[in-house]
Amino acid sequence: MSNISVIGAGYVGLVTATCFADLGHRVRLVEIDKDRVTCLKRGILPIVEEQLPELWQSNWEAGRLSVTSDYKQGLADCEFAFITVGTPSAGNGKAELKWVRSAARSIAEAANGPLIIVLKSTVPVGTADIVTRVIARHCRNGHNFPVVSNPEFLREGVAVYDFMHPDRVVVGAFDQRAADAVAELHEPLDSPIIKCDNRTAEISKYASNVFLATRLSFINEIALLCDEYGIDVVEVAEIVGMDPRFGTGYLSAGLGWGGSCLPKDVKGLIHMAKSRRVSVPLLRAVQQINQNQPHLAIEKLCKQVGSLEGKTIGILGLSFKPNSDDIREARSLLVISILKEHGCQIKAYDPLAMKNTAKLFPDVTYCTDAYEVAASSDALILVTEWDEFKELNMKKMASLMNCPVLIDGRNLYDAEEMAKAGFTYDSIGHHATGLKKLEGVLLGGA
Repeated sequence: MSNISVIGAGYVGLVTATCFADLGHRVRLVEIDKDRVTCLKRGILPIVEEQLPELWQSNWEAGRLSVTSDYKQGLADCEFAFITVGTPSAGNGKAELKWVRSAARSIAEAANGPLIIVLKSTVPVGTADIVTRVIARHCRNGHNFPVVSNPEFLREGVAVYDFMHPDRVVVGAFDQRAADAVAELHEPLDSPIIKCDNRTAEISKYASNVFLATRLSFINEIALLCDEYGIDVVEVAEIVGMDPRFGTGYLSAGLGWGGSCLPKDVKGLIHMAKSRRVSVPLLRAVQQINQNQPHLAIEKLCKQVGSLEGKTIGILGLSFKPNSDDIREARSLLVISILKEHGCQIKAYDPLAMKNTAKLFPDVTYCTDAYEVAASSDALILVTEWDEFKELNMKKMASLMNCPVLIDGRNLYDAEEMAKAGFTYDSIGHHATGLKKLEGVLLGGA
């Protein structure tokens, strides 16, 4: 088993460190935020992720996991240093690499022997070259530090499962021995391991995420047509997804995509293209469609209730996806901002994300459950499709409201069932199918 250092106790770093420890390696997590280090030593994790707290605790107690803010201590006798620091978007869409550069410099200055640097952060093409130059500039002991690009493909909510059951592992490097060593770390995961050069590995992460974003923007554009023709986009997506060339994933029409990855990576790929004067109209359209989706929901709301000035609007769900407290680029933030511009009073409920949202919107009324949101509201907007929202007593919800209007931003509910519950219901292209309508006509005329 190997000694591994993981630099950065963010989302990717915590999952990477914990899972490698669970595979039997000795892992030291290096985090410069001393308050976070203190919390981690107490077993308090800064993220919500299924299975992670239990695995963290068990490996901590087994002595395979430790955390420190000191690079020399964190790198002592390690064979690998995984860089998992954040790479947020700058204002122009360019990925901010200051934390990657800082980590590379600290590794070069603190390492007491040769080690393999593994870039796991999502980084633009050429970042491995940048890290190599930073290392050469600041390494004073003559050790060898080959750089391997090993992008992560983790989904929030099931990141531990994804790490342990990857559909592919990408290892990009020009140093064959370093590539083989990183590949060997992943062999117990029983997954295809693809070896390539650094730049191919770097762009593969962007291409994967942007393709997922493209699928979502595509189905949202199809939903606009479905709205006009009274067609159910959910049924259309099911039919399209049955084609084995496509599959069913990321074909759910709704308010659009958010989170820490898709928005940042679309911006990043567009910026990479712009820096080389490459025209990417498809990527720009993908981005624009996504930006339009929350505005579309508000337009639907206005059609149902008229002027929004002084109205009380309830928001169901705040996180960018279910089973997470992450609100980075969450559609709820834009929905709330638009409603505030219209002069609305806003009530909201989310099982996990209210604390984070309250830091940005302290004047929103945060409720204990969905029923409290519905009480005396003039309309509801479903933003995040939490499972508990599927189990609500919708007749009770409608009875609590001033005006039972529901804009279903995730196509969670059945239009006919919502009408029976007393709601005026609208969605993102989700309607009764033509067959159901035809059956209704035939039955009505019999």
